[in-house]
Amino acid sequence: MDSGSPALSSDPASPAAEPVPLTRPAEGVPPVVETLPALRAAVARLAAGHGPYAVDTERASGYRYSQRAYLVQLRREGAGSVLVDPIPLGQDIALLGELINGADWVLHAASQDLPCLAELDLRPGGLFDTELAGRLCGFERVALGALVERLLGYRLEKGHGAADWSRRPLPEEWLSYAALDVELLIELRNRLEKELVAQDKLEWALEEFEAVRTAPAPGPRAEPWRRTSGIHKLRSPRQYAAARALWQARDALARQRDIAPGRVLPDAAIVEAALNDPPGERELLGLPVFRGRAQRRQVDVWAGALREARGLSKAELPDPSPPHDGPPPPNRWAERDPAAAARLQAARAALTERAKELRMPVENMLQPELVRRLCWQPPEDLGEEAVREALARGGARNWQIGLTAGLVTTALQARPEGS
Repeated sequence: MDSGSPALSSDPASPAAEPVPLTRPAEGVPPVVETLPALRAAVARLAAGHGPYAVDTERASGYRYSQRAYLVQLRREGAGSVLVDPIPLGQDIALLGELINGADWVLHAASQDLPCLAELDLRPGGLFDTELAGRLCGFERVALGALVERLLGYRLEKGHGAADWSRRPLPEEWLSYAALDVELLIELRNRLEKELVAQDKLEWALEEFEAVRTAPAPGPRAEPWRRTSGIHKLRSPRQYAAARALWQARDALARQRDIAPGRVLPDAAIVEAALNDPPGERELLGLPVFRGRAQRRQVDVWAGALREARGLSKAELPDPSPPHDGPPPPNRWAERDPAAAARLQAARAALTERAKELRMPVENMLQPELVRRLCWQPPEDLGEEAVREALARGGARNWQIGLTAGLVTTALQARPEGS
């Protein structure tokens, strides 16, 4: 593939043109499939269509602990749209998998939807990710509505993506919103594919799509409690122990009740309690968030977590500095390793310039974390072939290696000024 600088092709729908509002699906809101007979009929209708399947899901993030799908939307040319409620169907959802598993799917931001679809044993054989395609094409705004408006000339009505999709029955306006998310997805896919071809990036995109499709599920974080918002306000190991104990108690309750942890106890309350270390339940209830009725009911749980943290020995306390399995933050490099800082500066400058030429985000051209790791600890052999191998081991795709190996190799030769 030619890796020269592509020019953005002209859009058939000018961003300056007034978009056409799309408030309801053209064929109306389809009924929700929630029984086996209805699923059989929907599968037969989809099977009679042709081409790839447009697929989307709705979850209840922010409301539920799990990330399960509470609605699955599908559309296929010649078949129309289908809305499937997987909750009442249970194991019967396998009938849908028999049809669509191994087929070509079109999704927007596929990495967000594929895990919950895999929980239902629904897996694509091929993938086209319209958000990722938009990034590779160089569009600054790649949300579904932004791409549909720019490339197809329609304005999607948005507003229910963050709703509680575990609610039943689902309101009619929510179902309309959900159906619209797949209404134009296949047409958008076709338009983006033409754009990728025009920019000579289709092969790159296909490699990226396959990497997303085959990516393994992420493993559990070693210390997820350290992601508590505001935890940077804590200073002592004992305070960190209190935050950890409260986080773990909250997580157990949230998991048991299938409620989003932040609805059980806000992060701010965990940090506030860790900072103040209230000695008993009465003092704990005096803190602002804990005065609420819900927290009063669970005060024995929170007070017990704090007592547990208070009783730990020094050897059992967490280190306030989170463990790192990679390089330190780049703002510390100049002090700790000036040579590594010079390498990183050279790599960032070269990669940023190349990404501008290609009209794509630099992070899509090469993962920043991989660049940092290589600059912090380069391979012993600084030849281009060794750098190519290091990039491949770090997860870079073939097209990324072809574009960046030479730039990274040169950057790894950089030295600090005056050395």
